[in-house]
Amino acid sequence: MVQKFQSPVRVYKYPFELVMKAYERRFPTCPQMPIVLDCEIISDEISEDGSQRNTKRRCTLAVDAPYIFKKLIGVEVVYFLQNNFLDWANRTLNIEAVNDSFSSRIEIFERCRYYAHPDNPDWTCFDQTATLDIKNFFGFEHSMEKMGMKQYTQTTLKGKEIIEYFINELKAEGITEVERWKPPADTVTSPISRQSSKDMEQENGIVDVNGVKRGSKPEILLDGDFIAKHLGQLTPMQESKLLELRKMLEDYEEDLTKLPSYQTVLRFLRARDWHVSQALAMLKDSLKWRKENNIDDLVKDYKRPAVVTEHFPGGWHHYDKDGRPIYILRLGHMDVKGLLKSIGTEGLLKLSLHICEEGIQKINESSENLGTPVLDWCLLVDLDGLSMRHLWRPGVKALLSIIECVESNYPETMGRVLVVQAPRVFPIAWTIVSTFINDNTRSKFIFYGVADAITMKESLEQYIDSELIPDFLGGSCKTLVHEGGLIPKTLYKMNSLEEDEQTEPGQHNKNTNGYGRALNNSLNNDHHGLYKTVELKTSYIHEVVIRNADVKSVLTWDFDVMRGDLHFTLYRVTKDLPQQQDAAVSFFDLNDFTEGVNYFKEESTLICHHKESVQGSHVMNYKNNYVLHWFSPSCGSEGPTQLNYFYEILSSANYKGSMTSLQSGFSSNSATSSCQSR
Repeated sequence: MVQKFQSPVRVYKYPFELVMKAYERRFPTCPQMPIVLDCEIISDEISEDGSQRNTKRRCTLAVDAPYIFKKLIGVEVVYFLQNNFLDWANRTLNIEAVNDSFSSRIEIFERCRYYAHPDNPDWTCFDQTATLDIKNFFGFEHSMEKMGMKQYTQTTLKGKEIIEYFINELKAEGITEVERWKPPADTVTSPISRQSSKDMEQENGIVDVNGVKRGSKPEILLDGDFIAKHLGQLTPMQESKLLELRKMLEDYEEDLTKLPSYQTVLRFLRARDWHVSQALAMLKDSLKWRKENNIDDLVKDYKRPAVVTEHFPGGWHHYDKDGRPIYILRLGHMDVKGLLKSIGTEGLLKLSLHICEEGIQKINESSENLGTPVLDWCLLVDLDGLSMRHLWRPGVKALLSIIECVESNYPETMGRVLVVQAPRVFPIAWTIVSTFINDNTRSKFIFYGVADAITMKESLEQYIDSELIPDFLGGSCKTLVHEGGLIPKTLYKMNSLEEDEQTEPGQHNKNTNGYGRALNNSLNNDHHGLYKTVELKTSYIHEVVIRNADVKSVLTWDFDVMRGDLHFTLYRVTKDLPQQQDAAVSFFDLNDFTEGVNYFKEESTLICHHKESVQGSHVMNYKNNYVLHWFSPSCGSEGPTQLNYFYEILSSANYKGSMTSLQSGFSSNSATSSCQSR
């Protein structure tokens, strides 16, 4: 097994010569590195003009391992060979170290460089790489790998501190400057020295392959100050993996006009739990997707449709206490069906992607203004007004596909999600949606139920300054977020949603682009044929029997009265139901059915009028038969009453899981209640 390590560039704000004088004080031992017991000089060669020095050392290191492990391998110390190549003319020090002990079983190679900063000759850069190749080690290969990672982490952390310590020691002795090497008056710099200088300049981004001087790339020069300012706290291993993935992207076979920022690379690494190969595959897919769909131009090219400007209840609102930009979404005020029928699934996806791109820009602006790392944004979701109409099937499917697209291409951009005024129907929505959200993202959700409304402002003050809490949550701050409301049907596009639903699998709307096709593909297969249409003459009924064997499962329904009026009721029946023979006769008209004895009205009768849409849910607490019952009181001149309906059962396991996740957000009574809305 081979492990590779790479540290970011560390920058000392001191000249190279002073750093070298401090570096020499590390030998033969130093108190900050007790693991180094001794460093014996084997050879020390200096060129005639004094410009180069080659020093070889044999270093004795204490075995940093448990006592029993040291006894098993029979050693207390190990030996390393270190070669130092110091070039005063080119202001570089190259260090190579390999293990002498157990070299046939394990190979450790470390390379370090000190060199003058490419943009500031009065500063010094340091970088470090290492490989650990364990062939066989008495059956302790995995333990050795862990020890190697631990050792690398410790030395990387201490390296800069040690140099700083000895520089301060030199200052205390009055040594603040060391004269640069100058060649003797009668000496010409050797061709080898000039070539070495050119190679180093190319490596550090000063000279291109044709020898033409060019500007450095400060973003590629990843130093400790950059990490602290832009990326936050990372362990040395995380820094190493970040550099490894960035280097892989530089070698990516596709022609990238620009490399992703370190912040972006870091997000993909975190999304894949620091597995470099998995993060690379995810990032490659995302880069390809961005290129194919011109995502980089989305912010400047996107034009908000009038219906979005006038009716979409979402917008940006200041910053939270951690500097994250806040996006407010008043989901309970959103007309999901009207929005989809006005701009279609592709339009909703494009709107969502535009918000994500704006979020990235605002994150970067906040980080720059604060001078501290801001890597994600805050989402405040207001659920006041949420009802089962928001669980309209095509709307839910569109939402799930959007979540999937966002999770794949904007991972780890959501720092916190504040869900406020969550009503009793929210667990059903959360059950459906939460399984499509990454575990790490899901852990960032904080819920406040309707019962928390009295203390809402005080609760939110943990995360948002008091003067920035929106007025609709008890604060004093006005927002620019539209309150939403029903979208007039005059703004609907003809067949806007039906075209998506009727497209056969494998076919695409010719006006749909790449990311829209991906969304529609998932919708087409799921929606085709889900809704059923029936016609009812005067006094006719339509009944659907649900035989429930899963206590606490949730029955949900969604129907449209396409023509005429209907009465809707949900019943529970405790006896076996016969085969229905006559559409004019209900089960409950039969002689052996008595209300309150063997059947019960679980939901009060709801009178539904022409062109109305109704959604509802009910927790089925019994292993009985449940009956969805529609009755047509009369028909108009236009013909029989027409009903378009769909129902679904959510398993009790998923439903209970969602309730557990919400804990105090809902009472046990409200959890088993039903809700209908139009």
